[in-house]
Amino acid sequence: MSGKRESVVDVQGTVEDGFEPVRDAFMANFARRGERGAAVAVYRHGRKVVDLWGGTKDGDGAQDGTAAPWEAGTAQVIRSATKGIAAVVPLLLHQRGQLDLDAPVGTYWPEFKAAGKERVLVRHLLSHRAGLPVLDIPLTPAQALDGTSGPTAVAAQAPVWEPGTDHGYHAQTFSWLLGELVLRVTGRTLGIWVAEEISGPLGLDLWIGLPDAEQSRVGRLAPVTAPAPPAAQGLRVRPKRTVAAAYEDPTSLTSRAFAAISPGPDENDPAFRAAELPASAGVATARALARCYAALIGAVDGHPRLFAPATLTLARTEESAGLDRTLLVSTRFGLGFMLHGPASPLLSPGSFGHPGRGGALACADPETGVAFGYVTNGMQRNVTADPRAQALLRAVSHVVG
Repeated sequence: MSGKRESVVDVQGTVEDGFEPVRDAFMANFARRGERGAAVAVYRHGRKVVDLWGGTKDGDGAQDGTAAPWEAGTAQVIRSATKGIAAVVPLLLHQRGQLDLDAPVGTYWPEFKAAGKERVLVRHLLSHRAGLPVLDIPLTPAQALDGTSGPTAVAAQAPVWEPGTDHGYHAQTFSWLLGELVLRVTGRTLGIWVAEEISGPLGLDLWIGLPDAEQSRVGRLAPVTAPAPPAAQGLRVRPKRTVAAAYEDPTSLTSRAFAAISPGPDENDPAFRAAELPASAGVATARALARCYAALIGAVDGHPRLFAPATLTLARTEESAGLDRTLLVSTRFGLGFMLHGPASPLLSPGSFGHPGRGGALACADPETGVAFGYVTNGMQRNVTADPRAQALLRAVSHVVG
């Protein structure tokens, strides 16, 4: 016999009756879609129905059975899936009457008014309409992590388009825009607020600012090759030439947005994991992501839902749509969350959530009561739609109809 032999991975965990297609898709990710180590979890109507993990803890670990395995408690850096968790904070502050989404940011952060930003509203930060995806002078990794250089830089930065008139993904600057706003409103950092108000009460292994005691649980990220069709199931796994050229051109808005920290930080460095970067440095298990999103849309194990109906409507009401000035594809955003669309398919048209560049994804679908979390240590070259996450979403959608 000839041909490539499919790898066999010992997948651990549980699935409820009827959700076996999710396990099949998860196993197929290892066999056909380049997976190294990963976990997926699904909640439905506040109850966990899928909790699976497999592969190696480290993305660069040996695939011959000698590397440390991914375990039930293994956590992972989730890159921009952090943005969805971070967005929960200002929405809950608004729900509690502590933050006006239609107020100028300068109301809470006076220094932010500089350089023509007097009319930038809080909702503009959340919907990527502030015109601040780049920094004229990028930060070094050390500056990006120090907690003060980032807010100072975005406060001094002039917008690259008139705020509120268009949208473009704020890949890195989202960290300092949202983080400083929350600090000014509450007196607490965004990471501490999440720990005290969300992760602690719900029992989540989810951090924006990983404690030293949890560092040993986190697997290493490593690049992996994206699958070619048909494993990619119709997803564009290679960007259009115009998009690829933009990433390669250091003067483009696309490149400059992702290079707001330059050179790029080492995401496996404990210092990066410990930093409170709400755009990119969150650490979580798949189980925690799914449980968090489940709590946004309904009660979970006796805990009341986090989002009131009006807040849930705000989270998934379209604020931005169309060609994204940064990503150069059509994107849709609510207030802090990506919405279902061609560039980032979620569970249904009413879903909201956020992907992480290279793989991670968390989202919820209020109509079916489903919450989904997926984390991986194998980083593929994608920003908004990963073939492995999409295969899992299709399996969930097949089950819940």
